[in-house]
Amino acid sequence: MPEESIAPPRDTVLFDVPAVRGWSLALHGGAGGRIQELATEERERFEAGLTRAYRAGEAVLDQDGTALDAVCATVEQLEDDPLFNAGRGAALTTDGEVELDAAVMDGRTGLAGAIAASRHARNPVYLARAVMERSAHLLLVHPTRALVESWGLTTAEQDYFVTEARQAQLARILADRLVAPRHGTVGAVARDRTGSIAAATSTGGMANQEDGRVGDSPIIGAGTYALDGFAAISCTGEGEAFIRGVVSYDIVARMRYGGSALPDAVAATIQEELTEEHASGGLVAVGADGRVVVAYNSPTMFAAFDDGSGLVLRT
Repeated sequence: MPEESIAPPRDTVLFDVPAVRGWSLALHGGAGGRIQELATEERERFEAGLTRAYRAGEAVLDQDGTALDAVCATVEQLEDDPLFNAGRGAALTTDGEVELDAAVMDGRTGLAGAIAASRHARNPVYLARAVMERSAHLLLVHPTRALVESWGLTTAEQDYFVTEARQAQLARILADRLVAPRHGTVGAVARDRTGSIAAATSTGGMANQEDGRVGDSPIIGAGTYALDGFAAISCTGEGEAFIRGVVSYDIVARMRYGGSALPDAVAATIQEELTEEHASGGLVAVGADGRVVVAYNSPTMFAAFDDGSGLVLRT
């Protein structure tokens, strides 16, 4: 079957931004660009969504909040925005429903939490955080509504998550027998004023995926990873390739054991684990020194970061 407008991997585009404040923040809204059903949306709407998300994290960090609080606040905004593939407006499974994955990792403690195939939490990023902070587990699959409610988190019905654009996308894929692209995820990384770092990632997966399919976003070391002293990374792209390449951990391992600088580690990992494997995607990363790296080998990637002269929006 033909694929839905998937371009082959290209040369890596990489932005390397030294620390410009006492804290650092970067976010992505997914690799691969807009789906066909959102192609007519004005660019300003995507930019506004990225800006709202960045400002939410910025507000936390400006008030001396933690990196973990900042990445969760950032991702929450993207989950609430139907233009992005997370939370409301997420891609639909083959049965026309939403199953959401998310993960958080705190570089200071080394603790992480993740959820997969979530159907009830309005903001999966907070459910992943609750798994980390309120349970004895790291990863929960298909967490129940009762559990979500017992942790005091807001729930939502399926009709909240499902949008007309995503229904139209699924109908087109099924009618034309297309293989949907494995792109579309949101995430954020941050370094706070204490020097601690964190990462959060959230996704609706791929359109027309089989019920129960899990990508890289909730897999610690694949789509999400953070370790103080090294880097925090959040990924987006062809999830299966990120899992096979253990991409986010591979970057930290190159730094920790090979002495690579963050930009070099990112470039090498994308080349060897994605491009050479004919897979595409991207990531945002922040180092222990506050350096931000934004990189991708897909045609485009939604992202926001501050380069010292102001907010940079990639759409």
